[in-house]
Amino acid sequence: MSFYSIPFTPERIEATEARLEAIYEAAKYGLKGDSLAMRVGLTPAQYRRLQEFDPLVEMAEMKGRADGEWSAAKTLHDAAADGDAKAALEILKHSHGWVAKQQVEVSVEGQISVLAALERAQTRVIEGLYTEAPQLEHQKETLNADAHLRRDWRDGVDVETVVADDS
Repeated sequence: MSFYSIPFTPERIEATEARLEAIYEAAKYGLKGDSLAMRVGLTPAQYRRLQEFDPLVEMAEMKGRADGEWSAAKTLHDAAADGDAKAALEILKHSHGWVAKQQVEVSVEGQISVLAALERAQTRVIEGLYTEAPQLEHQKETLNADAHLRRDWRDGVDVETVVADDS
């Protein structure tokens, strides 16, 4: 088994002016986290390390986000000023917390009569004939535990299973 020598030079990541500009542009378009890091040309771990050691990275990202939000808000306000009612409504809802009034009004007129309801229910009842069935005669023996064990009609075939063996 042989070992190969791999030359390794640690890459020093710096917040150059071009890199800060790229971070600003990516944040302006709404990219965050790993997507922002990849767009800038860094791995997510490299971007977090750069962000940790250089406060200008965070400032460039915050400025990009603020300018992107301002640009979108300006476009929306310009559309509302030009008469776009939907744009104006979205500004009211999202920027000013406005909620459209929702009200439901229910009114019931008339009176309910219990007697009239009972009369209508009576007309819906199905009428029919019925007859009473005669009662069945009771058996000759009284039903108790002793009568079930000692019936006259038993033929003694299963007596051995009921009686314990004396031997």
